Amino acid sequence: MARWQPDTPYRLVVAAVDLFTEQGYDATTVAQIAERAGVTKSTFFRHFSDKRELLVAGQETLSRLFAEGIAEAPGDASPIEAVAAGLERASGAMGQANRELGPRLKAAVAASTELQERDALKTVGLAAAMTDALVARGVPELTAHLAAELGVLAFKRGFTQWSETDREDGEGLAPYALAALRDLRAATASLD
Repeated sequence: MARWQPDTPYRLVVAAVDLFTEQGYDATTVAQIAERAGVTKSTFFRHFSDKRELLVAGQETLSRLFAEGIAEAPGDASPIEAVAAGLERASGAMGQANRELGPRLKAAVAASTELQERDALKTVGLAAAMTDALVARGVPELTAHLAAELGVLAFKRGFTQWSETDREDGEGLAPYALAALRDLRAATASLD
């Protein structure tokens, strides 16, 4: 096996998702993931503490991008407009590889209770990052939390739609996430 190759974390995630889909999460070992990715177990553990961590790969970056987008929104932006700015920033980091991996990752998560729990924790972390960024802008905490939850839901809905559509269209995630946010805003208006 090669001692170093670029994109090792990404290759480990792809290998894990493929194996989780093929044989299930519980039946997949770290050794199998490392072998499929063409690295050693030691290399695996340099990047991830265990196989559950593969699901949250990139969460810190995504949380940072959401927070930066919210922080950089115009000063007079409403909380939901600031969330839209965060969605645009975070969506810009999602490329074709994310789009292709999306449906396989969704299937792997759906098949494993442990991965569903980890995915829920990831969602909580993203919402917390957005809530904190909104509160830092002076948004009251309850309003910030609600806007952040709508932002996470819009991101997830947009990502699902984006990853399940024609992958050759070259369109990025942002239009899908922003459309999902508009749909959610419209839906909340009908709650009264």
